[in-house]
Amino acid sequence: MKSQLRTLSKENAEGVAQHLVMVSELLDVEPEAALAHAETAVRRAGRVPAAREALGLVAYRLGDWARALGEFRTVRRLSGSNHLIPLMVDCERALGRHDKALELAQSPEAEGLAIDDKVELAIVVSGIRRDLGQLDAAVAGLSDIVKRINPNRPSAARIYYAYADAQLAAGHVDVARDWFSRAVDADHELTTDAAERLDELDGVDLTDLLEDDDEVSGDVVEDVDSDEDDSDEDDSDEDDSDEDDSDEDDSDEDDSDEDDSDEDDPDEDELTSGNDH
Repeated sequence: MKSQLRTLSKENAEGVAQHLVMVSELLDVEPEAALAHAETAVRRAGRVPAAREALGLVAYRLGDWARALGEFRTVRRLSGSNHLIPLMVDCERALGRHDKALELAQSPEAEGLAIDDKVELAIVVSGIRRDLGQLDAAVAGLSDIVKRINPNRPSAARIYYAYADAQLAAGHVDVARDWFSRAVDADHELTTDAAERLDELDGVDLTDLLEDDDEVSGDVVEDVDSDEDDSDEDDSDEDDSDEDDSDEDDSDEDDSDEDDSDEDDPDEDELTSGNDH
């Protein structure tokens, strides 16, 4: 990119570079903001391939396939590089032009792509075959490259995943499971959902597991509430017992008073008897 910016004045080159850096930082999180930076970079450096590629990538991320394809074609014309062919083929596919997409994918220029670009192109072509209902062809288009790629390459997880998905669409469940497992092992950056797809094939339902956890949690809460209720009942019983004990004490006091009254009566009789004498 630095070599491309040398065609600009120093001040303009620095400004364009800053906008391209912002495109890179915002592309995955705020594509609309990235679009504004990319458009500014193109206005200031319309013949710089890096600026046009940045705008094409943002348009591609936003699903503006026609604009993205136009920018990628411009990059190819300005730079002479074919590395954007996989994305161009995917844009043609998204626009519903499957024949043009396959024609570009089979062009002589596509033959000279680097290995990671060939992986991306093979994945796109496999998707086109599936769009056309050619499920066996979708598998066949990946079968060669998937067996030759080094598992440690960054693109290995993606090609393994695509191959597993194609096999599953063709009804080869056991083969699909094997390649989803390989994708999990190769996906160190967690760029795919291979692990979730593998769980689905193994019959693991994460939703049910979460529901079970909620039920267990609810049972615990109910048990705690029940214990609290029992505790309240025990306290009530204790209170009733205390009240009963208190009543008994009052009864004993009353009985004691009655006893004292009975003791007083003989004394009165004795006094009366004395007076009579």
